[in-house]
Amino acid sequence: MKTVNDFNFADKKAIIRVDFNVPLDENFKVTDATRIEAAKPTIDKILADGGSVILMSHLGRPKGVEEKYSLQHILQTASGILGVPVKFAENCIGTSAKTAAEALQPGEVLLLENLRFHNEEEAGDVAFAKELASLGDIYVND
Repeated sequence: MKTVNDFNFADKKAIIRVDFNVPLDENFKVTDATRIEAAKPTIDKILADGGSVILMSHLGRPKGVEEKYSLQHILQTASGILGVPVKFAENCIGTSAKTAAEALQPGEVLLLENLRFHNEEEAGDVAFAKELASLGDIYVND
C-alpha cells in the first residue's frame, strides 16, 4: 500500500479530506486542536515537496448553511499549527472554491467551507464528489 511518503507533490495541488470537526467554545475558539495537529505531518510533507494543499472537512451537523458551523472559525488555529497562513474559500464547490483553488501557489494552504453545508456530502452524491475532486491534482485521504 502506498503512503503519502511514496509521492512527490512538487507543483501538485493535493486535496485532502481531513477531520477538522473540532470543539469550539461560545466565542467560536477551538478548545481542542488535536485533530488539526494530527493532519500536520501530511500537510507538511506536501508543502515540503513544493506542492499546495486544499483541505476539506465538516464541522458539526448543520442543517444547511449555519454560521456557527463555518470552518472560518478555525482559520487562526489552523494557521498557527501549520505555520502558514491558511486561505479560505467561502464554499466547497462552485465558483468561489474553483477560483481559490486555481489561484493557489506552491507552499500555500486553502481550507474549503464546511462540506456539510451541502446535503450531497452525506448522501454520497457522485457529482458533488467529482466537483470537489476536480479542485486538485491528487486526492489524499488523511
